[in-house]
Amino acid sequence: MACMSPCVQASQDEVCRVVSTRSSLRGTLSGNKNRKPVKFSCVGRISSVETTSRNRNRGAVGIHASSARSSTVEREKSSTGKYGGSKIDPTGFLEQIGSTSDSASSKEYELSVKTFAQFLRNRYKVLKELREKIVDYDLSLLEFASGYEIFGLHRHFRHRIEFVEWAPGARFVSLIGDFNDWHHRRNAADRSQPDDFGVWRIPIDDKLREGQEEDPWYQDYNYLDDYDRGDENPDIDAILQKANDEYWERGEDEYMYGRPEQLESELFKVFFGSHESVDPYEKGSLDELERLKAKAEEVAESLQSTYRNDDLPPVDTIMNDDSSEDEFNIFVDPIWRKRILSKKPPIQYWKYIIKGRIAWQEKYVPGIPHGGRYRVYLHTKEGPVERLSAWSTYILQDGGRSSSIHWEPPPQEIFQWQHETPEKPKSLRIYECHVGISSKEPKISTFNEFTDNILPYIKESGYNAIQLFGIQEHCDYASAGYKVTGMFAVSSRFGKPEDFKRLVDVAHGLGLLVFLDVVHSYASPDTLNGLAAFDGGNDCYFHPGKRGHHKYWGTRMYNYNSYEVLRFLLSNLKWWVNEYHVDGFNFHSLASMLYTHNGFEKRTGGYDYFCNQYVDQDAQNYLILANEMLHTLNPNIITIAEDTTFYPGLCQPINKGGLGFDYAVSTQPAEMWAWLIRYGSDQHWIISQIVDTLTRQKSFGKMIAFTESHAQSITGGMSLSQALLSRSGLSSLDQRGIALLKIIRLVTFSLAGSAYMNFMGNEFGHPERVEFPRPGNKNSFAHACRQWDLINKNNPYSQLKTFDKALMELDNVFGILNKPSSEYVFVDDKNKVLGCTRGKLLFVLNFNSSCSYESLHIPVEEAGDYEMILDSDHQMFGGEGQLKGLPLSRMSSLERKNGTFQLELCLPSLSAQVYRLSRISKI
Repeated sequence: MACMSPCVQASQDEVCRVVSTRSSLRGTLSGNKNRKPVKFSCVGRISSVETTSRNRNRGAVGIHASSARSSTVEREKSSTGKYGGSKIDPTGFLEQIGSTSDSASSKEYELSVKTFAQFLRNRYKVLKELREKIVDYDLSLLEFASGYEIFGLHRHFRHRIEFVEWAPGARFVSLIGDFNDWHHRRNAADRSQPDDFGVWRIPIDDKLREGQEEDPWYQDYNYLDDYDRGDENPDIDAILQKANDEYWERGEDEYMYGRPEQLESELFKVFFGSHESVDPYEKGSLDELERLKAKAEEVAESLQSTYRNDDLPPVDTIMNDDSSEDEFNIFVDPIWRKRILSKKPPIQYWKYIIKGRIAWQEKYVPGIPHGGRYRVYLHTKEGPVERLSAWSTYILQDGGRSSSIHWEPPPQEIFQWQHETPEKPKSLRIYECHVGISSKEPKISTFNEFTDNILPYIKESGYNAIQLFGIQEHCDYASAGYKVTGMFAVSSRFGKPEDFKRLVDVAHGLGLLVFLDVVHSYASPDTLNGLAAFDGGNDCYFHPGKRGHHKYWGTRMYNYNSYEVLRFLLSNLKWWVNEYHVDGFNFHSLASMLYTHNGFEKRTGGYDYFCNQYVDQDAQNYLILANEMLHTLNPNIITIAEDTTFYPGLCQPINKGGLGFDYAVSTQPAEMWAWLIRYGSDQHWIISQIVDTLTRQKSFGKMIAFTESHAQSITGGMSLSQALLSRSGLSSLDQRGIALLKIIRLVTFSLAGSAYMNFMGNEFGHPERVEFPRPGNKNSFAHACRQWDLINKNNPYSQLKTFDKALMELDNVFGILNKPSSEYVFVDDKNKVLGCTRGKLLFVLNFNSSCSYESLHIPVEEAGDYEMILDSDHQMFGGEGQLKGLPLSRMSSLERKNGTFQLELCLPSLSAQVYRLSRISKI
């Protein structure tokens, strides 16, 4: 058999770079400050000199990398819009935001604004340098966020599995598992590792079956299709000859076989005499480089008379003369460079060599079978330790010890996606849920049960998106999934990866978007199953010392200043989008990462709180890169910020100095309602204060409002329904309790945000808290479920659910949530009446529990006919139906009084009504 043609080898190498060595681009395509550079490299001849300044690449690979880097920079410079662009104003959003402190004097406030503006400029400077570094090392942000394609366990097309892990503090790394009887010496990294960046690589070869012969070194396999072109036993020599004839110019194939070594040696002797005579990197020798450059041109002219083959690639590299020792220039013939860049390797011929899955199965036994358990064995300065791979895509728990699972299902078991992602809705109605507690039975529910039973219910209830928390693998079920131990793995408690893909696919088929509650603000402190002390005391993923620990929760805090940690986190986001088709993310507990005090310090006036020494600038730049990467990957993706401190610029465009989120969670309404119900009587509520709380954060951008979240229902808290029952001493909701819950939801829905969220079960007033099994409750599942049976009968719970569905339909028909916030609000604290408009709808609410109004005059901005489209007192919603028999349409006055028209209404106690302006009167 003939040797592999250089051009086919080049084709395979190019594929290898894309599939298997992307994480090494930084080392391959750029210099390393810790590595002594190549002394001298000379390839071919110099026909005309073109200097590419500060280029640290060698040969054709360097030329292609330089071109890719240049095109990436140009593309990023030319992009415009919210998530980047050439028109960048790091302080632009400050012009749109007013004072954050009414008590601060004007002079003090202006000073704090100036200080904050300078902080934003400095942050942008650091961000700009970081972007340039990413482009320089990894070509683009999307490539940088593709670490999951390299790290972890992956099948290689050369009948083997490759394991790659970042552990800079380790001294020895091996892979142990069922495949090698958990023996740490059988599959270890060789002595040349790790590389300069702390990356370890371990190949695990497939085992040759008895009676089979080794493949030629070039044989590749397609593991997805039963057969491929290589199974037809093509004439390899003929294929190689065709590839050579198409790819190489006359003389280039000869150049590939040894001529450059002779030419390089000749030039080196001309410049330096011998290898031992001079080291151009030693101090003092750099002064000679100007003379060497001039002499290089003389040598080139001499070589041109000797080597007259015009097809010989004219490339030469010479040391740079600046102070940086690992920088050198590339002198390239621009005509030859253009021709090389326009060439494409003849990969189509290489494809004729690939064999299919059946041929591979007949010859080999997988080195690690699908479903095989494994762990990483490391020698550290603290001694030997075992860890789960940070990039594990599936993890199984076995008591207190977990094992990574090699997930490589056969083609017939790989999930096939059936549905396209729904279009991005104009307004979001989010149903927040947890798979494990979604059953009516006290147990851990599964992905398949949730898909079959809960998703249709959510769709029928009128929501258009679901937000799942607790999906990422976590050893501690009592943490509700927030102490993550497996960033890339779905929780095995609920099912397999293919089961979660089915959940997402069915949700898309129902028209539901799927958001993931992602925890990038901290990690589990579990050293056996998590990332804590992964490579020993080095704590490669986290800050060392006290800063690496959350002040109150004991969790570990990521080091966002680390280049590899940024790669890890950004790759995690891209993984969930590409692998599981997730449509958006809720970034959990941003206050924990934005401040070194984790958001627990008392807030001061002005902007000083947001730019003092306790603010983590690196964490902010990570969030900016995350939003930029995600919206580049998918412009329709939705990102949500969960920050209790409302950091300025959360939802502002990146090119205006913001962090780039689409929505922010408004926690204040839910906190207000919980306090008012648990500690105050509704007879003493001050409506103007309620309105102020609901509308206070509207200047921060699009806010997601909710009356209660899962956090208020988990251990130590109560649902609003449970709080009402506790206060009244009743065992089930009465008419008064339902009336309060209805007007609370309607006023929050109409005033508080641009999107609405509800936690699973609260739409019908779930009467009990959520409590995950833990030692404190003897690991009971009694409260780790939902009482769905409550809505199967005509009772207060089913009536409250009907009202919640009517609210969702109100937005679906009239688009309330995507309308601008109400500019007209009428508040009567004495009579506890509230009126407001949003879009074409008028909302009127009576918070008075002891007084109904038969003839109440509400000021309105437009004169005309108002048609009632929703009445919370309707009997189908559990009300008394006091308006039954009255006309639905009412005519306003035609004369202005104090600048407004008057609309006369009948408004029962603890009730709310919604009117549509059906006809405008001409005045």
